[in-house]
Amino acid sequence: MARSKATLCTWLGCPGLLGCFLLGFLAGWFTKPTDPPPNSSDVYQNVRQKLVAEMKAENIKQFLRSFTKLPHVAGTEQNLLLAKQIQDQWKEFGLDSAELVHYDVLLSYPNEKQPNYISVIDDQGNEIFNTSLFEPCPQGYENVTDILPPYNAFSAQGMPEADLVYVNYGRTEDYFKLEREMGINCTGKIVVARYGKIFRGNKVKNAILAGAQGIILYSDPADYCAPGVDAYPDGWNLPGGGAQRGNVLNLNGAGDPLTPGYPAKEYTFRYKVNEGVGIPKIPVHPIGYHDAEVLLRSMGGPAAPDSSWKGSLNVSYNIGPGFADNSSTRKVRMHVHTNNKITRIYNVIGILRGAVEPDRYIILGGHRDSWVFGGIDPTTGAAVLQEVVRSFGKMKMEGWRPRRTIIFASWDAEEFGLLGSTEWAEENARVLQERAVAYINTDSSIEGNYTLRVDCTPLLYQLVYNLTKEILSPDEGYENKSLYESWLEKDPATEKNSYPRINKLGSGSDFEAYFQRLGIASGRVRYTKNRKVDKFSNYPVYHTVYETFELVEKFYDPTFKKQLTIAQLRGKLVYELADSQVIPFDCRDYGEALKGYSNRIYKLAKKHEEQLKTYKVLFDPLFSAVVNFSKAAAEFHRRLEQVDKKDPVAVRIMNDQLMFIERAFIDPLGLPGRKFYRHVIFAPSSHNKYAGESFPGIYDAMFDIESKADQHEAWEEVKRQISIAAFTVQAAAGTLKEVA
Repeated sequence: MARSKATLCTWLGCPGLLGCFLLGFLAGWFTKPTDPPPNSSDVYQNVRQKLVAEMKAENIKQFLRSFTKLPHVAGTEQNLLLAKQIQDQWKEFGLDSAELVHYDVLLSYPNEKQPNYISVIDDQGNEIFNTSLFEPCPQGYENVTDILPPYNAFSAQGMPEADLVYVNYGRTEDYFKLEREMGINCTGKIVVARYGKIFRGNKVKNAILAGAQGIILYSDPADYCAPGVDAYPDGWNLPGGGAQRGNVLNLNGAGDPLTPGYPAKEYTFRYKVNEGVGIPKIPVHPIGYHDAEVLLRSMGGPAAPDSSWKGSLNVSYNIGPGFADNSSTRKVRMHVHTNNKITRIYNVIGILRGAVEPDRYIILGGHRDSWVFGGIDPTTGAAVLQEVVRSFGKMKMEGWRPRRTIIFASWDAEEFGLLGSTEWAEENARVLQERAVAYINTDSSIEGNYTLRVDCTPLLYQLVYNLTKEILSPDEGYENKSLYESWLEKDPATEKNSYPRINKLGSGSDFEAYFQRLGIASGRVRYTKNRKVDKFSNYPVYHTVYETFELVEKFYDPTFKKQLTIAQLRGKLVYELADSQVIPFDCRDYGEALKGYSNRIYKLAKKHEEQLKTYKVLFDPLFSAVVNFSKAAAEFHRRLEQVDKKDPVAVRIMNDQLMFIERAFIDPLGLPGRKFYRHVIFAPSSHNKYAGESFPGIYDAMFDIESKADQHEAWEEVKRQISIAAFTVQAAAGTLKEVA
């Protein structure tokens, strides 16, 4: 106290000194340079450019090399170590937080002591041919341990013996051909189907519906070898001993099979393992085409119905059932001993907190787990995610923050049914429904090297077009041209060919729960093959031991420029969604899309003109709702152009309407028989999970309707689905109206 008084007296006793200080301060203040503060749009452009300029192809290459050295299957020690490595790096990069979030989910692994294989047996039960137990190891990886042999996760255990029937791709239409036109019954048989065209889980479901005892899956060279290309390691084609792994669940969006709809935490109620959702009741096993050729060479029965049933093996592709001639007494025996067990998985969740609207979230997520090394799937995506996080972290370390919060996610157990991403969505559903603006997926960044592929909500069309015009194309022959130009030239849309093609979102990756269940605007971008010329499915070595770093470095993207381009586009999408004052969605494109989808579904219905009249089926309410939506969207964007950008409340109101428009298409009751698919406009096709279907409720109600026993009941369901769609579109239009 005494010291305070002394100090005070000193100041009071020196009024001259105080006066001089004040005069000097004021003189300095008024004579300082009068440069204006930087314009906010200049700062915006500067950060935008720096963010993209910061991304380097060499860094993506190093991340890919580092992450693919060892197998990292979900639930294994190696995948946890990789999660911790990513977590540590995210913290080092400058994120506000990076946490491991665990769940205890049902996973599935081969039995180490009882390997899975297929046999041909004679009439005494002796095994006279056995398929390979493992894939020949690629060069340089001979000493790597913990490589799981090819298997189909969640297959039922069993050793069925039966005649073999060749079912082409195992699609719904293939079984129609066999049963309705050729009179071939698959009940009690083992069927063999080639991979491709549709999701393998749908193949298994179709086999079960046909009454099969088991199903063998194989990769035919017609679908997994490009003409004129050598097999790996000399080229990028599938070797004869390679077999595609993959899960064969039919979850329909349920997440963990034992805790459908709820997060798989310690406290959660679980169904018994044999009661799990979507787990097949028959054995399933994948083989390579060398082994498949042995099985198919001996097939008896009628010839393939047409050339679309023939692959490229040196066999006749007879259908069966059973073998021909001297082999007619032989049968096929399956040996499948795969175990399902509850296992802990780990997501890495990183957060970069928003400065202005921290309660609005942009999510950039992709999976980390792979079947073996994951050279393409998923690690070309995980490496890109790592470089995007590093670039955002650098901007934050230099003093920048996004307007909205960005959540980065490295998901676990995607290969086992999108489990990590779905469990996190279930645990955080209430918060995400209120706060999530958009979800951008970052699975594999390349599945080919020909051109860009985009699948997204119509809300993102304009943003994608605009951003691709700002990025240079990495394609040969398109130097100094934009990514948009090369994309448009190589893959124009079918109907509006003045724009590049954008696909509907189906499923098969981690956006599913966010888009199809929660109604969060979503998108994914990657490099792909030439769909007009390249007839092979996926990329040839998909989900095999041959998906290595060298495959990417040597054949797919030696300069890593394609992956860098995808990093730039994914990064820019996240940046624009997180930092634009007005959320960059355009509802008018949704109106145009709805118009196209409603016309398409009506065109399908018109094939049943007589029934439409008989059962008084009208599409008018749906057409009317679509017109109303388009009008509401046009009026909304007119008001948006006039909104006072300096009024934060006015901007927030408009942004909330934009954010919730995707949510408006969600029906809490879900689709018939698929309650976790709740989006009325889009869903994965019931016949191919990978493909997106528009107005899925109406489409499914009309599928194969002519064969339904009760035609009145069948058309009543069509009318009900039209009613639900019309109401939903009309209700969505209402959310765009001016707030009272």
